[in-house]
Amino acid sequence: MTNENSNVPNVTFKVRVPDASNSETNSCEIVPSKWADLTTDEIFKDKLIVVFSLPGAFTPTCSTFQLPGFEQKAQDFYDLGVSEIYCVSVNDSFVMNAWRDTNKLKNVKVLPDGNGTFTEGMGQLIDMSVVGFNKRSRRYAMIVENGVINKMFIEPDSTPANPDPYGETTPENVFSSL
Repeated sequence: MTNENSNVPNVTFKVRVPDASNSETNSCEIVPSKWADLTTDEIFKDKLIVVFSLPGAFTPTCSTFQLPGFEQKAQDFYDLGVSEIYCVSVNDSFVMNAWRDTNKLKNVKVLPDGNGTFTEGMGQLIDMSVVGFNKRSRRYAMIVENGVINKMFIEPDSTPANPDPYGETTPENVFSSL
């Protein structure tokens, strides 16, 4: 498990970016796009970044509370020197981009970890097969400065009484640590 005062895993994310030159007629995409690479160095180098990770796009707690909460409070984070806010999930870029567009995000950037490589490197990959999710990310958040994790926020394990814990990774809790 990656701890505070350690570097984020060095990975390359596979993302879809707009491509106006893409004229495929049978594409299911509303906005044509192409594959691109985005490295952790490009995301974190010389910046103060807030990252929150969640089990999946379009899931209840993530869509109702966590994502909209960070989107609504983004300016408060920026006012304290945060460069960008990223939402990571073990979903592919098509899903993450559709979730971004559905939620009309202006501030939070989505970061697809389709293979779970970053999440596994963080030590936050969990088996959610019991609910049909396969391997997904534990709900966590972190404050990262120049690639070094300053502060981690990790939700406790699920229990029958609390199947989807959400309190440690709220935008308010993360904000209070800046």
